[in-house]
Amino acid sequence: MSTEHVAVALVGPTASGKSALAHALAFDHHDTVEILAVDAMTVYRGMDIGTAKPTRAERAEVSYHLLDLVEPSDEFTVAQYQEAARLAAADVWRAGHKVLYVGGTGLYGRAILDNLAIPGQYPNVRTLLEARAKDELPALYGELEVLDPLAASRMEATNARRVVRALEVTLGAGRPFSSYGEGLLTYGRARVVQIALQSDFEQLDLRIANRFRSWMDRGLLEEVTALASAPGGLSRTARQAVGYRELLRHVEEGADLEACVEDAIIQSRRLARRQRSWFLRDPRIEWFDDAHEARLRLLGVLNGPDGFVRD
Repeated sequence: MSTEHVAVALVGPTASGKSALAHALAFDHHDTVEILAVDAMTVYRGMDIGTAKPTRAERAEVSYHLLDLVEPSDEFTVAQYQEAARLAAADVWRAGHKVLYVGGTGLYGRAILDNLAIPGQYPNVRTLLEARAKDELPALYGELEVLDPLAASRMEATNARRVVRALEVTLGAGRPFSSYGEGLLTYGRARVVQIALQSDFEQLDLRIANRFRSWMDRGLLEEVTALASAPGGLSRTARQAVGYRELLRHVEEGADLEACVEDAIIQSRRLARRQRSWFLRDPRIEWFDDAHEARLRLLGVLNGPDGFVRD
C-alpha cells in the first residue's frame, strides 16, 4: 500500500447533490484535491447541459478529469474508461495530490474502485455470433456449455445477449469468460472508501423535474439538435443518455416535445431509483443524510489513514 495513493469516492443517484458537494470541497482544497468524474456520459464532447457537466467556470476553479474524452459519434466502453481513469489517477498522485472520485455510474465505479478484470471487445467475433443467435441460439448455448460450463451455468439458455457475450470473450480472448471472476456478483475488501448521499425521493423527484426544465431553458434541445445533425451523429452508447434519448425522438421523429420532456423526467427519476438500488447493494458504502456530515467524513478520509488505496 503506497502512502502516496490517497483517494475517496462520493457516489449516489443523479440530482442527489453530490456534484455540488464535491466541487465545494475541491474548491476549498484546490491545491491538494482533484476530481475524477465517474460518469458514462460526461466522457462525450458536446454533451454538456443534459449530463450536468461542470461548466468552464467550474473547471477553472477545480481540476476535473475524465471529461470530454471522445466524440459523441464514438462508442465508449467501460474498459476504455477504466484505462483512462487509471492514467488520470496516476497523474494526480504523481503531482502529490489526492483523488476525489465523483459520480453515479455504478459499473464505471466498480471498474476503477475495485480494479475489476474486464473482458475485451471482439467485434468481428460478436458480429458472427449475433447473426447465428437469430436462428441457432440453442446451439450457441451448447457450445458455451462445452467451452465454459461455469459461465453457461450462470445464465439462462434463452438470454441471447449474455450467451453471445460469453462466447465472444471465450473465443476472442482464448480463455473462458468465467475466468475473469465473479465480477459484480461479489464485494471484496474496499480499496477506496465510498461515501453516499441519502435522498428523499419526493424531494429528489422535484429536483429532477426542476433541473430538467432549467436545462431546457438553457438550450438542451438546441444541444441535442446540433449533436444529431453533426457528422457521425450520436453513437449507440451516446444515445443511451437519459434526456438525450427522449429528446432525440422529437428531433428525429417529430414526436411531441412536451411529451418527450415529460418522458425524460420520468426516465431520470427511474434512473435515480436504479442507481440508489445499485449502491444500496454494496455493503461497503457509507450513507449520509446530511451533506455537511458527508463532507466531514470525506475530509476525514482524505486526511487520514482510511484514504490510502488498498492494493
